Amino acid sequence: MSSSPTVSSSAASLPVVQAQALGPLWPTMDPFLFCAHHDDAYPAGNGAFAPAVSLEGRQIGSDFSRKDGWSMYHGDTVPGFPGHPHRGFETVTLVRKGLIDHADSLGAAARFGGGDVQWVTAGKGIQHSEMFPLLNAAEPNPLELFQIWLNLPARNKMVAPHFTMLWNERIPRLVHHDDAGRATTVTVVAGALPGAPAPLAPPPESWASQSEGDVAIWTLHMDPGAQWTLPAAQGQGTRRMLYFFVGDSLRVGPQDVGQHAALELVAGQDWLLTNTGATPLECLLLQGQPIAEPVAQYGPFVMNTQAEIMQAMNDYRRTQFGGWPWPDQDPVHGTEARRFARYPGQAQEERPAEAPAGA
Repeated sequence: MSSSPTVSSSAASLPVVQAQALGPLWPTMDPFLFCAHHDDAYPAGNGAFAPAVSLEGRQIGSDFSRKDGWSMYHGDTVPGFPGHPHRGFETVTLVRKGLIDHADSLGAAARFGGGDVQWVTAGKGIQHSEMFPLLNAAEPNPLELFQIWLNLPARNKMVAPHFTMLWNERIPRLVHHDDAGRATTVTVVAGALPGAPAPLAPPPESWASQSEGDVAIWTLHMDPGAQWTLPAAQGQGTRRMLYFFVGDSLRVGPQDVGQHAALELVAGQDWLLTNTGATPLECLLLQGQPIAEPVAQYGPFVMNTQAEIMQAMNDYRRTQFGGWPWPDQDPVHGTEARRFARYPGQAQEERPAEAPAGA
């Protein structure tokens, strides 16, 4: 990792415990395992959901090159992540731009984007795919998302898998205007925020659903010059990371941050945030009470012991975590730019094609 970002201060009581540079994978803290920010400038599609340009020079099947500003990831023709297994944790996918096609071994399917959030509890085991179909053949197909892995405590690692959609237009937001009328908008994916409507329910077995978890997932958008007080976390021992990833400069309490960084903050105090730059500023906040259990990980399996990892591998070879009910490993859901979710055993839920702005 590159050298730590410079954080200047002018007071003894400092909010920033540690500052780390932002690379391809962002640093996380218990109970979070992983955070990736994908920002791909995909070109126009070829009418079959694939890029209408040559793929020469890419390592197809594992292309993380960002050549020309985008990657194929594990996709062969359509970018994305074909069918793969998970056990023992949760994936939370926040889509800021573009559309994602989800399919899984439960038979669930979805197309979502533009501020929507997909939350999957892998539990005892699930296979799913996340494909990025390039629907527009006349213009570029930009895609931007966060994928976050949230751990499960040992008692919940073998729960039944669960799939939830949090639709953009239902996700609560707090819009705060400071004394000068400058706006800060906080999008509340998880975790109660004073002044905002109650958050949508996370999956029932999630650490975010446990009262002791004190989990929060928020995004912040601040106008130039805007000020907003980040309230203290409720739990004693809760840890908090603020990822500053868009904008020129940020002040946290008395400390100035002049470059993009992952900032571990003192969680038990209120801190005044100020956008000290001339352009809008954006941050992602991840917060939670540590689960504080051993973590054993092998790729897509996260358990507590190496013996449990071996069991996960054996179970997957034997059962395929329920099998794969789709004709292909990389299914896409048609040419229409619609948003929908089909849950196991339930009627399909349709949403407006375009989510409102403000994600």
